Amino acid sequence: GPGLDPVRDDAVLDGMQLLHPVEYGIIPDRIEAGTFMVAAGITQGNVKLLNCNLGHMEAVAAKLKEAGLEIFPEGDGVKVIGPVNIKPVDVKTLPYPGFPTDMQAQIMALMCLAGGLSVITETVFENRFMHVSEMRRMGADIRVEGKNAIVRGLSHLTGAPVMATDLRASASLVLAGLAAEGNTEVSRIYHLDRGYENLDQKLTQLGAKIRRAKE
Repeated sequence: GPGLDPVRDDAVLDGMQLLHPVEYGIIPDRIEAGTFMVAAGITQGNVKLLNCNLGHMEAVAAKLKEAGLEIFPEGDGVKVIGPVNIKPVDVKTLPYPGFPTDMQAQIMALMCLAGGLSVITETVFENRFMHVSEMRRMGADIRVEGKNAIVRGLSHLTGAPVMATDLRASASLVLAGLAAEGNTEVSRIYHLDRGYENLDQKLTQLGAKIRRAKE
């Protein structure tokens, strides 16, 4: 393909008259994998993820291990075992290979049930704590101070009607609902379908009680 100067900060492409085909393997979705890891952690579950590359998500795995999850390669996949007691961790979102902003809402759901105080700092995007008000409907103790969300973990959450505001927020509300006492109804799940393929069906296969209802 076109040549790229690796020394310069800006991209300089040398055009070519003829391109040639190559074989390229699409990498697995590290955010989907991280979402299922949190699902295992928040429910004290035991899950094996197939087609999961831990090398692509070292920052996520490190924080989840710090929270008490067991994460290790097993055969053709990655085993994830949720802890009896979730430990609080501080998280700061960063560009890759740092902790991804697309996992911020999911780990916040996990920290809502941790045994202590966590601080989640969002440095990548503005206004990315839209899910906080919805988690509060479920009883979560979260306050936002600028780029920081301070989460005081509780012993339980309570199911409630909540509204998804974006893709990752919708996933975090589903995760919180898995661990909450009672029923949780998440509206505007078209946000969820924009970035996850059959997430509800996959979670159901793992034992979750989820059904879709017309809004």
